[in-house]
Parts: sequence; structure tokens; C-alpha cells
Amino acid sequence: MLIRIPYDRRAAVAYAHKWAFGRNPAYYDYEEIGGDCTNFASQCLFAGTGVMNYEPVYGWYYINANQKSPSWTGVEYFFDFLTRAGKSPGPLGELTTLDGLMPGDMVQLRFGKDVFSHTPVVVDVGDPVTMENVLVAAHSYDADRRPLSTYFFQEIRFIHILGAYQDI
Repeated sequence: MLIRIPYDRRAAVAYAHKWAFGRNPAYYDYEEIGGDCTNFASQCLFAGTGVMNYEPVYGWYYINANQKSPSWTGVEYFFDFLTRAGKSPGPLGELTTLDGLMPGDMVQLRFGKDVFSHTPVVVDVGDPVTMENVLVAAHSYDADRRPLSTYFFQEIRFIHILGAYQDI
């Protein structure tokens, strides 16, 4: 049976600050083979939920560098997992607007390509919310407290984390 548990935004943000300019040795660094941004976002999300989904094809998990789901490191797969329609273990999210962002939420950017290719983690949100005062942490373009307004992108989407489903 699945229950919905809350998202510990403080834990996710604390993790983001701790590892924004470093690499947690418990996880492989994918920087040299495609980028580490969604791996970092997944680590932050896991710090805030503590729940993985070990389903081989459609899950969200990390065991080691060679045993992980595509959704753990792939920008589009990460989005698809978070916004899935059905109930299954792991974090869940929904598309939101800039005004709907909270610390611990995710942002995805599409640069000059056809697909989204970067996943920063929101670490602070000003009031009123603007692109200048939404601050993010990220890998690949290592940053902490970087304003969203400093990115040059073709398209942006915002993912509000709702919590996670956990087996009981």
C-alpha cells in the first residue's frame, strides 16, 4: 500500500548548498559523460524524500554508476517520472508557474536544442517572485544561489514537488 509523505524542502536545500561546488563520493560524477545536473537534482530530491523507486524501466533510483534509472540522470526522463499520472513509489511533482516555485522545487532549461538539457534546484525564492530573485544550485554549470535571470535559454519549465509516495 502506498501513502503520500511530505517533502522535506529544508533537507533538499541544505543538501544543495553542501554539494553545489563539490561531489558527494556516494554518487558517481557524470560531468565528463553528458553532465551531472540531473544527478545532482536527484540527489537533492532524495535528500528531501528518502524514497526511491527500483522499477527497472520506469523507476527512479541510484545504486551505483552502472545501476541507476534513466530518470535519475536524464533531464527528460526525470521530468516524465516526476509528473507521472499513476501512483508508484518515489517523489512526485507538477508543472507550475514562476509564482508557484518554492525552495526545493526544480527548474528545467532548454538551450539551443530540441530538448530540455539542464535541471537546477531552487534554493531561495524572493517576494514578489521574479527571475532575479529565484536562486538555484546546480552541477554541470556549478552554482549556488545563482539567479535564474543569469541563464540564457530558449524555454524554461518549473516543477513543484508535491511530496513522495512510499510503500508501507
